[in-house]
Amino acid sequence: MASDIPHILYGEQTDYKKLYDSNPDAALKVRITLSPGCGVLAMGYALSQNDSAAGNDGKYLPYDPTATITGAEVAPGRAYLVQDSGTTATDLYVTMDDSYKFIVGDDVIVNDDTTTAENLSAITAIDRTTYTHMAKITVTTATGGTSFTTARFAYITIEGYDTCDGILEKSVDTGTGVNAKGAIASMIVSNAILYSGMLTNVDSAARTDLSASVHGNVTVIK
Repeated sequence: MASDIPHILYGEQTDYKKLYDSNPDAALKVRITLSPGCGVLAMGYALSQNDSAAGNDGKYLPYDPTATITGAEVAPGRAYLVQDSGTTATDLYVTMDDSYKFIVGDDVIVNDDTTTAENLSAITAIDRTTYTHMAKITVTTATGGTSFTTARFAYITIEGYDTCDGILEKSVDTGTGVNAKGAIASMIVSNAILYSGMLTNVDSAARTDLSASVHGNVTVIK
């Protein structure tokens, strides 16, 4: 619904550019389902597969870059904590909207810019009714002896988040918050030459995962 007061909304024009430098019909692609809650994902996004034992297992989410965590990364698969985890904790708190990136059964990773990432196993409950400003996510395995803190940009995400499995071929909207439903899309996995400037979060680790290399202004996926 539009705002009910006269105003000017400043934004930026979408720049429609080509993703492929090679013939798109020659690329090897697979049809995929994207997990909900990550908003609009532009074509060229690096994707990871949800490797949980249950939950949204097999669906895809944005690849999380492996560089130092600063809180400034483009990483919509993350759900930043709104409270420090504390030690040996099985309850973690995220914003209400971010809670819709997860369902019961998803295997959760917690990480920050200092502490080694920990696998907390499956989500057993998501409480969106106790509070209006945040949700409580309960996991199977408690955090270790070091607290993951908001000051260190602590976040939770899905197991499989740090392995790049392919490149999103078209822009899609996975939704946010309570209206998040996910999306149907196609993912490029090999035999393609793509313009590097159109790729999002394709770092050196992602290129290794894809057996890809950079040549001038293009990225070649073998």
